[in-house]
Amino acid sequence: MNRGFYTIMAAQFFSSLADNALLIAAIALLAEMHSPQWMTPLLKLFFALSYILLAAFVGAFADAMPKGRVMFITNLVKVFGCSLMFLEVHPLLSYAVVGIGAAAYSPAKYGIMTELLPAERLVAANGWIEGLTIASIIFGTVLGGSLVNPTIAATLLQFDMPLIDTGVDTPMEAALSVIALSYLLAAAFNLKIPDTGARYAHQERNPLRLISDFAHCYRTLWKDKLGQISLGVTTLFWGAGATLQFIVLKWAEKSLHIPLDRAAILQGVVAVGVAIGAVAAARFVPLKKSLSVMPLGVAMGLVVISMTLVTSVWLAYPLLILIGAMSGYFVVPMNALLQHRGHVLMSAGHSIAVQNFNENLSVLGMLVLYAIMIKMDLNVNLVIFMFGFFVSSMMLVVMRKHQRNQREFDSLALIGEHKH
Repeated sequence: MNRGFYTIMAAQFFSSLADNALLIAAIALLAEMHSPQWMTPLLKLFFALSYILLAAFVGAFADAMPKGRVMFITNLVKVFGCSLMFLEVHPLLSYAVVGIGAAAYSPAKYGIMTELLPAERLVAANGWIEGLTIASIIFGTVLGGSLVNPTIAATLLQFDMPLIDTGVDTPMEAALSVIALSYLLAAAFNLKIPDTGARYAHQERNPLRLISDFAHCYRTLWKDKLGQISLGVTTLFWGAGATLQFIVLKWAEKSLHIPLDRAAILQGVVAVGVAIGAVAAARFVPLKKSLSVMPLGVAMGLVVISMTLVTSVWLAYPLLILIGAMSGYFVVPMNALLQHRGHVLMSAGHSIAVQNFNENLSVLGMLVLYAIMIKMDLNVNLVIFMFGFFVSSMMLVVMRKHQRNQREFDSLALIGEHKH
């Protein structure tokens, strides 16, 4: 990898670290305000909605200027969202602003990799980015939990800047200050990201034309023989991954009989597995062989079903690591293939915006279905069985679609194709 890629990795790590720490801080702030419990999941909902509602616009924004500059600007939007909590703006609104920054940041972050690296390096690049993002989620959650701890917050308040009144007077303000510094550190790395020299045609500014352009990109990617397969897999994966987070918590409570604080550790165990699988895919799966990992998606659904047989925490750990590793190993090559086809067929920013739109729509849809099942008070083992069966079945459908495509012509020959 070249030097610019490592700068992107550093910027992504600190930006994602701050996102996850801020989520914990926002949850703590809602608790301080004695807000109703139903407001807590709305933080995640508002964040995901930004990706969906802004999908038609963020791709054009990402392609309108060098990607490093876009990442710098959007990080400042995140800093603004964080600072709104200082001004006692409601956490839901503040975190929604951070979501706007994240939605605009993503097309630039992934898009620049197709500009900076050759196609054959995309799987490796995605593996390292995904592995690093998982690490930032784990460390960001730990950082957020530490910052809202009364003892640590009180220690932070003891630090004084000579001759400067910082205006930081409460434990929550001290926590938010550290998070804002993480965003600013990410922004500093953004300024060091090299200009790849990639330039796109003049971007539309008319909202109606932008929506029309996005719809065209959406149809183009879904009609492409490789794009539709990789987009179908990643859309399924992200919806399933978000739902699995909540399933693990419920399973830990009902089957393993452990409290929420220990159950949350199991989510981290899954994340460790994803990181292992992502790094392994980066090492062993070339872009030309990316579609060969699809059977692993079928197997992952079946392994998830085996959770219904486990009642021991010590058996739960290796099982969840295995599930995470399988998902990381099969989604990273599919991500890379989707980025490659998007770069060939349209612009990098537009293709990532289409991907984000589909994936976050899947997240919302599958979470709603999960919420309905919980509302119906279904047994957690039945929910797990239905979830695992659904994932395996949908992967089989995607694989059969790919086989039909192959009978028409060899779509694998398109991998590595140069941009038209």
